[in-house]
Amino acid sequence: MIDTTDRQILEIIQSDGRISNAEVARQIGLAPSAILERTKKLEETGVIRGYSASLDPKQVGFGLTAFVLVRTNECGDGTDELLAQIPEVLEVHDVAGEDSYLLKVRATDPEDLAVLLREKLKAIPTVVTTRTTVVLQTIKETTALPLNRCVVSEKISKRGNK
Repeated sequence: MIDTTDRQILEIIQSDGRISNAEVARQIGLAPSAILERTKKLEETGVIRGYSASLDPKQVGFGLTAFVLVRTNECGDGTDELLAQIPEVLEVHDVAGEDSYLLKVRATDPEDLAVLLREKLKAIPTVVTTRTTVVLQTIKETTALPLNRCVVSEKISKRGNK
């Protein structure tokens, strides 16, 4: 469980992953060593899974986004790992309902998407059908979580609880 200070640290590094511990410490009002210790603990417990750069897909040639619903004829057969190995597949979600998986994919153009569907997705033996929705415009896309809504554990001091 994270506390208020951890949440503050996470909010800051979600918006700027390259920020220094000293700057986080200044913003929160703690010593840099305390921020480093808390950040390491958040990393070790898996709250912070890693750090990465956010790229503009269009500027690097992947301007087409699509969501693909995949139906398979078997469950728990390793299909999820095969889907996850495809570089153009950014997300793989095991879903409830008629379909088995929901994928978020990036392609260079419609022809590239067609190749991805025909040669990579449908080449997986357990894939029965796919349904694709092409994104016309992205209004919002973020990985930042709304941490102001998360439950935090507040450490109550014994002195203030007499």
